[in-house]
Amino acid sequence: MKPRLIVGLGNPGRDYQDTRHNIGFMVVDALASQFGASWVSEKRWDCALAKFGGGWLLKPLTYMNLSGEAVSAVSRFYKIEPGEVLAVYDDVDLPLGSLRIRQKGSAGGHNGVRSLISHLGGEDFPRLKVGIAPEGGRPAGDRMVGHVLGRFTEGERPALAQVLDRASDAVRTALRSGIANAMNIFNRKEQSNNETTEKP
Repeated sequence: MKPRLIVGLGNPGRDYQDTRHNIGFMVVDALASQFGASWVSEKRWDCALAKFGGGWLLKPLTYMNLSGEAVSAVSRFYKIEPGEVLAVYDDVDLPLGSLRIRQKGSAGGHNGVRSLISHLGGEDFPRLKVGIAPEGGRPAGDRMVGHVLGRFTEGERPALAQVLDRASDAVRTALRSGIANAMNIFNRKEQSNNETTEKP
């Protein structure tokens, strides 16, 4: 199945702009630019939408933990099935620069994904997880919120630019040839890169 609705998760407003938790917004912004698509504010659904050839890009303008409200409303209006919704969001368990594509799964502690699961009626929607973990792995305790809601450092910018390009490529592959094919290409590529890195 090919996605028809690409959802980037994030928080609205200048206070959250360019924070790690908003990397989903960054990916769909990059796609809108590549597609030549324009964002339109849809107040009835509390979101921003951009139409492209094969479907829609969406940014919920609720806060993260209410993301599912906008996604379910748009899905119902355009008769989009959960399996045609591709959610793009940050993952603090993956290193910065890493991607993981999954056909379905749990929220994994992510409030935005928890809201999507609640409003879409289950876990059966694909997702593209974009790593934001610092060197040394997942932040512990009180450092977690500060890291997730913090902005990318200058040292992280090259890795950020690279992963935004790769995430955009992964979404375009899913649009052309389906989620399973994108998983085969990008998850395997990630594994190969890790194997190469780990060799002495």
